[in-house]
Amino acid sequence: MPCQKGIELPSEYNTLSVGIALYDPQNGMILDANERVETILGYTTEQLRDRSIESYTANTHPRSESDFQRHLYESTTDSPRQFTWRFKRADGELIWAEIELSRQTVADRPCVRAEIRDITDYYETYHRAELFWRILRHNLRNEATIIAGNMSQIIETTTVASVREAATTIRNRGRNLSSIAESVKEIEQAVTQTETELVRRHATTAVEQVVDDVECEYPSAEISITERDEMWIAGEGAFTHALTHALENAIVHSEDERPAVDVSIGSSPNTGRVEIDISDSNPPIHDDEFDALFTPDETTPTCHGSGVGLFVMKWCIESLGGEIEFKQRDPQGNIVRLQS
Repeated sequence: MPCQKGIELPSEYNTLSVGIALYDPQNGMILDANERVETILGYTTEQLRDRSIESYTANTHPRSESDFQRHLYESTTDSPRQFTWRFKRADGELIWAEIELSRQTVADRPCVRAEIRDITDYYETYHRAELFWRILRHNLRNEATIIAGNMSQIIETTTVASVREAATTIRNRGRNLSSIAESVKEIEQAVTQTETELVRRHATTAVEQVVDDVECEYPSAEISITERDEMWIAGEGAFTHALTHALENAIVHSEDERPAVDVSIGSSPNTGRVEIDISDSNPPIHDDEFDALFTPDETTPTCHGSGVGLFVMKWCIESLGGEIEFKQRDPQGNIVRLQS
């Protein structure tokens, strides 16, 4: 691969799956590139040497050639730069790429080494998912709130029993939809939390804080805490969401006037990780719930689960690298086991 003025990449770079290009930080022109860059952009290296950044940047991209050149210059005087860019291939196709720039000297000449990765599939999938989250978080919740609010007015003003009954059902369903939207928000927060955001806390203290909040919401409930071992746990938001849903499920599905829930904190005998058992005396969790949770591919209209509380628990705990397990108590009751 010949190169102008002796600026040339080693031939071994052609075996890489990531695109590598050498840029002139002064004028923003490509000095040399490996074969992967040619595949990503659809131009030969010879063609790229004569093309400005603007010529292979998407017209609709909000960033200009000067922004790219600024990144090039700053990467020679500061730490490496990483950013996304929307390229226009030779055939007109628009793609998203992740670019990492770093300073490099070749043949005694200062250059910028660019690592280029085609992230189009990931980027578009991410933004479709982002739109999905937004619809659930905002649109669904707002519409459900309006429905519930209007139904409350009908309930307060109507004198017809059948109308009041129907309005009450609609209002309650609207509140359920709003609750689902909130649960989806909790799942989103859990799966997007980075490791740097995880904070280790004393497990019993973390559990006590959640229990205090739940007891304020459900003053008739009696929640006891037993510490078998002193343990530490990471992940404030995800852990809090999972434990809150586990406690609330045990309370709202109880048939007792004063629901009793036991929380046990200790070390897993198999893994040594923190193990938190939430025990109740409720009827067993229906098999449909487990089918929807663990075998979603087999879900049918008659087997769908009644809510998303179990999903929140599962996703939140798994986002922390943990597991969730469900057991039945003898003679009656359930145990939700959170391992993290």
